[in-house]
Amino acid sequence: MDLPSLAVVLRAALSPNPEERKAAEESLNQFQYAPQHLVRLLQIIVDGNGDMAVRQAASIHFKNFIAKNWAPHDRDEQSKISESDKGMVRQNILVFVAQVPPLIRVQLGECLKTIIHADYPEQWPGLLHWVKHNLQDQQVYGALFVLRILARKYEFKSDEERTPVLLIVEETFPHLLNIFNKLVQINNPPLDVAELIKLICKIFWSSIYLEIPKQLYDPNVFNAWMILFVNMLERHVPLEGQPADPEQRKSWGWWKVKKWTVHILNRLYTRFGDMRLQNPDNKAFAQMFQKNYAGKILECHLNLLNVVRAGGYLPDRVINLILQYLINSISKSSMYQLLQTRLDVLLFEIIFPLMCFNDNDQRLWDEDPHEYVRKGYDIIEDLYSPRTAAMDFVSELVRKRGKENLPKFIQFIVEILKRYDESPAERKPYRQKDGALLAIGTLCDKLKQTAPYKSELERMLVQHVFPEFSSPVGHLRAKAAWVAGQYAHINFSDQNNFRNALHSVVAGLRDPELPVRIDSVFALRSFVEACKDLGEIRPILPQLLDEFFKLMNEVENEDLVFTLETVVDKFGEEIAPYALGLCQNLAAAFWKCMSTAEADEEGDDPGGALAAVGCLRAISTILESVSRLPHLFVHIEPILLPIMRRMLTTDGQEVFEEVLEIVSYMTFFSPAISLDMWSLWPLMMEALSDWAIDFFPNILVPLDNFISRGTAHFLTCKDPDYQQSLWNMSSSIMADKNLEDGDIEPAPKLIEVVFQNCNGQVDHWIEPYLRICIERLHRTEKPYLKCLLIQVIANALYYNPTLALGMLHKLGVATEIFGLWFQMLQQVKKSGVRANFRREHDKKVCCLGLTSLLTLPADQLPAEALGRVFRATLDLLVAYKDQLAEAVKEDEAEDDDDMDGFQTDDDDDGDVSDKEMGVDEEDGDEADSIKLQKLAAQAKAFRPNDEDDGDSDDDYSDDEEMQSPIDDVDAFVFFVDTIKGLQASDPLRFQNLTQTLEFQYQALANGVAQHAEKRRAEIEKEKMEKASSAAGAAS
Repeated sequence: MDLPSLAVVLRAALSPNPEERKAAEESLNQFQYAPQHLVRLLQIIVDGNGDMAVRQAASIHFKNFIAKNWAPHDRDEQSKISESDKGMVRQNILVFVAQVPPLIRVQLGECLKTIIHADYPEQWPGLLHWVKHNLQDQQVYGALFVLRILARKYEFKSDEERTPVLLIVEETFPHLLNIFNKLVQINNPPLDVAELIKLICKIFWSSIYLEIPKQLYDPNVFNAWMILFVNMLERHVPLEGQPADPEQRKSWGWWKVKKWTVHILNRLYTRFGDMRLQNPDNKAFAQMFQKNYAGKILECHLNLLNVVRAGGYLPDRVINLILQYLINSISKSSMYQLLQTRLDVLLFEIIFPLMCFNDNDQRLWDEDPHEYVRKGYDIIEDLYSPRTAAMDFVSELVRKRGKENLPKFIQFIVEILKRYDESPAERKPYRQKDGALLAIGTLCDKLKQTAPYKSELERMLVQHVFPEFSSPVGHLRAKAAWVAGQYAHINFSDQNNFRNALHSVVAGLRDPELPVRIDSVFALRSFVEACKDLGEIRPILPQLLDEFFKLMNEVENEDLVFTLETVVDKFGEEIAPYALGLCQNLAAAFWKCMSTAEADEEGDDPGGALAAVGCLRAISTILESVSRLPHLFVHIEPILLPIMRRMLTTDGQEVFEEVLEIVSYMTFFSPAISLDMWSLWPLMMEALSDWAIDFFPNILVPLDNFISRGTAHFLTCKDPDYQQSLWNMSSSIMADKNLEDGDIEPAPKLIEVVFQNCNGQVDHWIEPYLRICIERLHRTEKPYLKCLLIQVIANALYYNPTLALGMLHKLGVATEIFGLWFQMLQQVKKSGVRANFRREHDKKVCCLGLTSLLTLPADQLPAEALGRVFRATLDLLVAYKDQLAEAVKEDEAEDDDDMDGFQTDDDDDGDVSDKEMGVDEEDGDEADSIKLQKLAAQAKAFRPNDEDDGDSDDDYSDDEEMQSPIDDVDAFVFFVDTIKGLQASDPLRFQNLTQTLEFQYQALANGVAQHAEKRRAEIEKEKMEKASSAAGAAS
């Protein structure tokens, strides 16, 4: 397509007529891979005489095409852009990037970022030379713009990946320093100068973010830079030209320069100027920075804060960064001495006023209460907030220097509270009282453990906090609720005070002001957690839930959902009458949150997405709470099915883990797995083969449930064919050479589920599954995966020893596999513990597999092999018995309530090991209620493992929350019964075996036989007790 035709098509792509627009887009897609297409697009973009709308459309198309096609995702894939076109683009984009208007420059900047990340330095070695040359020429802005993108490529790189930074700094920093010097000396500089200085600051920031380049360790070079940064820190920002609008003002060029200067000095101070953090090589630099610059910067920062004290303007982010510098100075003796001389003014005239409710707060409260709530609960906002930094300063001051500062700060707060109490209503310092309450809440942890304050907390709350529940001022009602929540866990000497505060917080849920309602919800969570007598809440539970859902319809806030989750968790099965309504409301809230998150394309507001996750977590908590009431699941399923169906596709990537948890509960606790639920199987398989490999451990749980609880349907259904589907997925993943060992661990676990649950019904799958496991075993490095693959073989032997052994011979690997297996059984670590098959489950599966071999006749298992298998099984049984005994000891040593771990939130990082989970797999015959609680943890326990190349301890913790048909098989009884069978069927063979046994194995065999009889008696006793209790319950 020639240039004029391309321009016409681009204009048509902007047409208000949908058909014209669609035709133009199809035409662009048709010609996008044609030679010279990219070059022609660039020509249109940089044509200063062209239509601006067309140029902008061309720049967006250009950017999107480069982002998608410049560097192939697959190394073997051929690039869709010719090398000659790439060369033309690289050559010309640099020339024009500084000349195009800002709107188009943004798009070209994104293109440059893609190209530099893909091509520099290998395919674009001349880039640095171009930058260096133009830093000395008239193209300074363009060179700085490109250098910023180049430096940013290495901002987060470390070690060898960071090597190119040294050359970049070597070649460009002397010129940057020269340019910076000249710019600083310009009198009454225009705004363009601020843009150039800002770019220099950003380049410096990216270059020093993780490591200081060696060139800057030269004291003269570093000092030259520091003189300029301190100059910018001290220099007054010009008043002329500052925008009146607050949002535009903080983004104004000179304020941006101030922000980046403070940012750089903070980074140098906190990362490289702290001697405690530095390795010996860098300590000299840290000492030099402390001695020569840290104090001077502190002084400049305090002078800047004086502007705020005098009522002047400083952007929020600058105040926040300055306070971060001061916070880091508190623990350093020399810096604290400098700070101490001005501390009272700083604390009482700058920090405290920042903690008080202000005009901006009031304006937002009145004009947009939803935005007020969002900002108050947004962790991103906290990073920029002066108030949060002020709270952090006070906390750090009383933590590190509390002896001299806590009493005087508390005295200051007490005087404000006193003045407030004594003032008439029309002159009460409401905003100062708000700041005082914020300070009291902020210092909660310190005050709760410090005499004499800890004994006065209840009186303080009753006297100064609780009265504000009925304040005429909305923000004080909100702050009273928040502070009450902070102190809800203290021991109240008068329970009426706790009760009154609880009821006041509940009343706050109906406050006419939205922020009060939200802060009351936040506080209620603490009161529910602290409540020892649920009778306080039980009578008002229906209205409480009603208020929750009114709020959920009004605002999307994850803390709201977390509080609801806490209520559900606390009341457990008592929540059953409300479970259906709760799930309905949470499902509706979830869809609302998702639509908000989808509408927020820029990702500026994560609130909707976080609240959506919270809704799903709360649903999981409800399902867990009613897990012993399976009839409820039948009614809940239609409500949750649309969520599960939609969110198991790519639409649900952000909430995939939470949705899988719900699927796990629904497939485990429902009376039976419905056909509607079976419709989710293909969705999970598709996700797994397409993009969800990281979630394989989570997907394992519901797949296990489908196979183990819906075995008949799994085996008989042919449309879809679930057996074939499972094979397609397993074989594809096991054969994928690009997947790490850790990625495929759930695959052999799934094969085990099939063999154990489909006894005698999947003979035709033995060979293919053994084949892929053996193929993978040959290139497996990770010991844990080797164990899992060997266990598939053990499960196959337990399923059908004749068939499985025959297949191993057919594949020509029997000798090799058993040799490896016995070798792995004997391997020990330096500590003496077994290196492999470390879980109880692993040992049991191996015992059952090896024992099954002993049932084979002499022509399939010769005498030598029989003896070897017999000895290996005895050794393993003894190790298994010892591990079970150790587990019982650990259980007895633990707290009486092993189930506490299940009542906490599940947002801890990492996997939960089985030892933390209370009951071991072998205790499967304990009371059903314990078993149900244990199984309710099933989904929570499956989290993706972030492991290194070695095996983590989590690999070797028992998946005890998983049920299995072998739970009811006692390995010791099974072994002894097998040997008795051998003795009865072939006495001579049995006699030969026992006569050739060494004394130690004879002793082991006798010990195992005695233990088996003991276990047989225990099992019989347990059965009788169960029958008795069942009969009692029936009567």
